[in-house]
Amino acid sequence: MSRHSTPSLRLENRHTGEVLELRRRHQDGEVTLELRGTLPPHQEGPPRHIHHQEDEEGTVTAGTLSVEVEGRRLDAGPGESVVLPRGAAHRWWNQGEVPLAFEGRARPVVDLDSYLQAIFEILNAGPPNRPPLIYLAHAALRHRHTQTVLVLNGPVRALLFPAAWLLGTLLGRYRGTSWPGCPARCRGAPVVPATDA
Repeated sequence: MSRHSTPSLRLENRHTGEVLELRRRHQDGEVTLELRGTLPPHQEGPPRHIHHQEDEEGTVTAGTLSVEVEGRRLDAGPGESVVLPRGAAHRWWNQGEVPLAFEGRARPVVDLDSYLQAIFEILNAGPPNRPPLIYLAHAALRHRHTQTVLVLNGPVRALLFPAAWLLGTLLGRYRGTSWPGCPARCRGAPVVPATDA
């Protein structure tokens, strides 16, 4: 899928076939996270989530992107764009018969790339729709000021994630660097110069 001339961080969800390629770009004093992605027909993207400090925008290059933003549904086809402002709860999927392809960016870059890297590792470590809670809790808590995945209601999340994190700590599940979502490995996308297309 890569059309980038320099390396990208390539993420793939083994359950849904979603693929994301990410790279950071320094340009005009700002860092932007460039995203390119695909999702097979009749597949869900990520669950409802919020980026608290990053605005996301994208343009569909093939297929149809269905998006729910703050409870409102939008459908975008080739050449059409979608804006997902920071703080807005959203999710997206491919309801169509052909693969969805899109490209876009997020800015200002905070930690979306390292967060996505951790989440994809965690999703791939468990069965479909059942990521290992101990590792999901670790990622959710360490990114809690910037990203929120809305898989549970707020009060349940507020109790369950710290309890799962504590259990993971007591069981030694966060030792070393080979566990899913380990921050030592999930460092985000490579940086490319402004002149590299």
